Amino acid sequence: MPIEVLEEAAECLRTVAHPYRLRMIQLLLEGDYMVAELAEACGIQPHMASEHLRLMQRVGLLTSRRDGRKIYYSVAEPHLKDIVRCIEGRYGSK
Repeated sequence: MPIEVLEEAAECLRTVAHPYRLRMIQLLLEGDYMVAELAEACGIQPHMASEHLRLMQRVGLLTSRRDGRKIYYSVAEPHLKDIVRCIEGRYGSK
């Protein structure tokens, strides 16, 4: 694989490598969520959740859609399921 591709992969992994972001991804793999719902599930303030979501959206992992005043986030990168499955397999029993 060319180094440029590996650099892009490393940036993606650095973005995912945060406990709140991993939790949000777990939830979003089950369905669409709003910022407030994700913030509550992670026990953080909505503005912090928004920042995490923005970072993941910037690297193409998530997408969002507006329904009136509500914004729903969803997974845009199907391979996230494999990454989360790997993490859950390794650390899920702790």
